[in-house]
Amino acid sequence: MDGDYVIGGVFSIHHYVHTVKHNYTTMPEPMKCTGSIDSRELRLSYAMVFAIEEINNSTQLLPGIKLGYQIHDSCAAVPLAVHLAFQLSNGLDPVFYTGNNCSQSGMVMAIVGESGSTPSISMSRIIGSFNIPLVSHFATCACLSNKQQYPAFFRTIPSDQFQADALAKLVKHFGWTWIGAVRSDSDYGNNGMASFLNAAQKEGICVEYSVSFYRTHPRSRIQRVADVIRRSTAMVIVAFAASGDLKILLEELSHEPSPPRQWIGSEAWVTNPDMLRFSFCAGAIGFGIQQSVIPGLRDFLLDLSPSKVAASPVLTEFWEGAFNCRLNKHLPIVCDGTEDIQTLQSLYTDTSQLRITNMVYKAVYAIAHAIHNAVCQEASSTTQCDKNTRIESKQVLTQLKKVNFSQNGYDVSFDANGDPVATYELVNWQKSESGSIEMVTVGYYDASLPVGQEFRIKRNLTWVEGGTQVPVSVCSDSCRPGTRKVLQKGKPICCYDCIPCPEGEISNVTDSPDCFPCPKEFWPNAERDTCFPKPVEFLSFDEVLGIILAAFSVGGACLAIITAAVFFRHRTSPIVRANNSELSFLLLFSLTLCFLCSLTFIGAPSEWSCMLRHTAFGITFVLCISCVLGKTIVVLMAFKATLPGSNVMKWFGPPQQRMTVVSFTFIQVLICIIWLVVSPPFPMKNLTVYKERIILECALGSAIGFWAVLGYIGLLAAFCFVLAVLARKLPDNFNEAKLITFSMLIFCAVWITFIPAYVSSPGKFTVAVEIFAILASSFGLILCIFAPKCFIILFKPEKNTKKHLMNKNES
Repeated sequence: MDGDYVIGGVFSIHHYVHTVKHNYTTMPEPMKCTGSIDSRELRLSYAMVFAIEEINNSTQLLPGIKLGYQIHDSCAAVPLAVHLAFQLSNGLDPVFYTGNNCSQSGMVMAIVGESGSTPSISMSRIIGSFNIPLVSHFATCACLSNKQQYPAFFRTIPSDQFQADALAKLVKHFGWTWIGAVRSDSDYGNNGMASFLNAAQKEGICVEYSVSFYRTHPRSRIQRVADVIRRSTAMVIVAFAASGDLKILLEELSHEPSPPRQWIGSEAWVTNPDMLRFSFCAGAIGFGIQQSVIPGLRDFLLDLSPSKVAASPVLTEFWEGAFNCRLNKHLPIVCDGTEDIQTLQSLYTDTSQLRITNMVYKAVYAIAHAIHNAVCQEASSTTQCDKNTRIESKQVLTQLKKVNFSQNGYDVSFDANGDPVATYELVNWQKSESGSIEMVTVGYYDASLPVGQEFRIKRNLTWVEGGTQVPVSVCSDSCRPGTRKVLQKGKPICCYDCIPCPEGEISNVTDSPDCFPCPKEFWPNAERDTCFPKPVEFLSFDEVLGIILAAFSVGGACLAIITAAVFFRHRTSPIVRANNSELSFLLLFSLTLCFLCSLTFIGAPSEWSCMLRHTAFGITFVLCISCVLGKTIVVLMAFKATLPGSNVMKWFGPPQQRMTVVSFTFIQVLICIIWLVVSPPFPMKNLTVYKERIILECALGSAIGFWAVLGYIGLLAAFCFVLAVLARKLPDNFNEAKLITFSMLIFCAVWITFIPAYVSSPGKFTVAVEIFAILASSFGLILCIFAPKCFIILFKPEKNTKKHLMNKNES
């Protein structure tokens, strides 16, 4: 249609071009479109006509000016799109100007189109040289945002870069980390998938396979792609493909269905109603352009009179295909005029979900506003437009960059790259009650919102096979807390093994890449996902070992007290008087303390108990050994005193005996005082013996002090043992040196074996070994020295006489 200013339109009304074989001898025939008409593309072309007629009837936009249009079918083919680009840029004027001054009077002001990215790229490279704006309604390739290569390109549909980011966030939102990817082998599919894969990689999503195909590829190529899908393990498939391409793949898959797959679609096919016939894709989700309402469009589309149909070859082909009849009366099944387009179920007449149609509508209005701003002047309250003003397409290009208006409630503007604000609807293919599949809007995506707030879901989704649970698509199941991820060699990062954390380490989050050690005083639980305080262990009165040792300790003390009571009861008897009763009572007192001091080793160590246990043990044992040593010396001195002319006993009488005991004990007291002053024992938490628990023990403070105390005890015991050995064969029943020898032998044996046992025993058993040594040596002393005497006192009183004691030992 002619007009004061003409707008071009290029749509993919057909999808195939008749293949021409060139013989290079005759001029090739013009390219012809083949295949069936794409009813949706036909609707898009007539939406452009509707918008232009609406503008021509407007008193606000371009008043008094008539816009014309010239619409062409590119057949979705690059060669034909290039041909149309040259045709539209050459102008419509049949007169060829040979002069130097070319008026460009017939050149279109701008072009609406193309539907595909690849044809749009080809057209934009050509018409961009002439500064003719190309405003696309459906070319989404992110590459077209490059203003250096495509300075005259604009679009009313968002760039695939936004869609790719949105799809990656969608996949991540539902926890899918193992996906398959299919794409059209075109600029749209290749560039869109590249953007998606880049965004997916940033989100930690792995791709099992990425395959491409095109509708003109041989069937063997399509079959190979279908086989890849059938053999794959990924539950989720992201398809960045044109609807015409994906239709071929889905038809191939329908012959031999693959296992159930969750399809994620790009806008090009997921909102195409013609694709809903593939029922095995039910549950598919994807982003689409927002639905819109264009008042009056449906009535315009349905206003097809027989004369209009007959006058247009495209409408004729559509009519004959829709009603399965022929308008040519010479052909069978002639259209008889009863065909009613009002009842026709077709994508041409379906205006229930206007998405891309609104993009065409907005593109036409954007061009109209640019022309309006170039030729019209605002005068007071009126707008003056001069249709005789000759403008160039470059002026329209300049004004297009500035347009900012609202039409039917939809804002239209372009950023520096010629792109609009990216807003999408999240579309879900759901089965209706009637069993048919319908598109349902379940959420929104707005790229202009702050990070993290762009994506929101407003209602429940239906998944593959009508499921309500989100399908799982992972290469490896998530590693539970207590394990860490170890990548499988030669596979993507989403494929890994779950390895339990090493001993002493935990992980408390799912899919942890590392385990970390617990603090020193903590230890993992059995699941190794939490650190708990280590149990503190010490020899307590509550456990069996502590009770047994305490019982023996108290029993030993009671035994010593009972023995002392027996001796006191029979203190006038010969056997008690002959055994130096003063040293005997002192020895029994020291043995009672030795038994009781072992109780200080049981229970939780504290500062005072640590200092008390070692010093009390050292002092009481020295007191005990000093008494035994005194008794041994008394035996020797007593024997020497029986020799003629001996005056030994006056040199080792009771005062000297007391002084000996006090002197030896004082030395030990002095050693203990120095030890306590310089580096006393102290309570400490031993974390090295056991990894999983803490041993609460008394540190020695100064090891020298500890071994000095033990060494002094050992020195006295060895000296006492030597003297007792020397006196063991003295010829009287009075002689108790034999008993002292046995007691010292037991004492020394116990404490010699104590040293390696003490060093090698772990944890609380170190304390138990020390208590055992104290009790064993104490019982050895009391049993060897006092048991025979008590036996005679209590059970053999006939031997408790001076005469019996003074008999010579003939053995």
